[in-house]
Amino acid sequence: MATLNLNYDKLQAGYLFPEIAKRTRAFQAEHPDAKIMRLGIGDTTEPLTSSVIAGLHRGVDKLADVQTYTGYGAEQGNTELRQALADRYRGLGVSIEPDEVFVSDGAKPDSANIQSIFGVDNIVAVQDPAYPVYVDSNVIAGRTGQWKDGRFQGLVYMPCTADNGFIPAVPEGKVDLIYLCSPNNPTGAVATREQLKTFVDYARNVKAVIIFDSAYAAFISDPELPRSIFEIEGATECALEISSFSKEAGFTGVRLGWSVVPKALICENAEAGKVHRLWNRRQTTMFNGASNIVQEGGLAVMSEAGQRECAEMVAYYMKNARTIKDGLETLGLTVYGGVNAPYVWMQTPNGTSSWEFFDKLLNEAHVVGTPGSGFGPSGEGFFRLSAFGHAEDIEAAVSSIRENLAL
Repeated sequence: MATLNLNYDKLQAGYLFPEIAKRTRAFQAEHPDAKIMRLGIGDTTEPLTSSVIAGLHRGVDKLADVQTYTGYGAEQGNTELRQALADRYRGLGVSIEPDEVFVSDGAKPDSANIQSIFGVDNIVAVQDPAYPVYVDSNVIAGRTGQWKDGRFQGLVYMPCTADNGFIPAVPEGKVDLIYLCSPNNPTGAVATREQLKTFVDYARNVKAVIIFDSAYAAFISDPELPRSIFEIEGATECALEISSFSKEAGFTGVRLGWSVVPKALICENAEAGKVHRLWNRRQTTMFNGASNIVQEGGLAVMSEAGQRECAEMVAYYMKNARTIKDGLETLGLTVYGGVNAPYVWMQTPNGTSSWEFFDKLLNEAHVVGTPGSGFGPSGEGFFRLSAFGHAEDIEAAVSSIRENLAL
């Protein structure tokens, strides 16, 4: 008799973003003439740059010629692209070999899939609030207990609060897997070298593994802030890194990312090299590689012209972030983030809950954002607004908030 994985039953009724969409549709149905302005999901809006489009066209054209046609590629990714990504790390002063880079279809699937190579009895720690896939994928894998009092039993939550600048302290007890994201989604906070070093020192001491999400690294403008955990000495022994072209180059729908699994990485029951080999085994077993067309686009992103164009796109979104941040602050609201990350994290006014503020903002200003509680218990009382959008739409949304939100 076939049976189901009942760990799915532990998950909350609706994933955060579908729930937002559901409530928004209901409001639109009741107010068909209302113009809804969306500052919720972090989806890019600006078109791909000219260099990237040319790269994608090259990928298509190659498939139209028998001399350059390719079928299956290496599951680990295009050799030239892996070298370009390794060179990027070298530009940060980090020695990463091309065969330690694994090209994929995005950071989100890698974040979920990477935990499959670790034992189900591992104790998992997550930043709180955190991007939901870190938590939900481990719930599905069976590493947590039931949902109770706003959190999953057996999961270690590392609170990110205003008091600690939304960068958590290391766990008090021993954990095995640690999920970190910097620049952080949803809070927009960026960890300093000193803060990351505390995690690296902790992980090396207890033989834990840090799963570090650097998908928003391109948005860091402060040269003193690290863009990779591997900038911290010893991190290759205790961390792997996941990243993406989604936000840097507008590849949210195109789909291309990568993970770096150093050969030096160890864990409690594995010598150096084994974690790397297991991830390679997982990918070659369950993944046929990223699209060959898309990888040509990725090579274009990594070109000199592509990097210049993508930097301009990042600057465009960061200008949007300043517009949101400045607009909210003029209302006297308490706002964080939006400086080295494309997310603005605001404290909900007058003690309203995150979902109450979602409904209030939608009803009064016709603006959609993301309730902080959807990212974890420490997100209650906060709200995320995204800088991904057309500048004129961002300005209109901020104007509506300033004019219509009753505080």
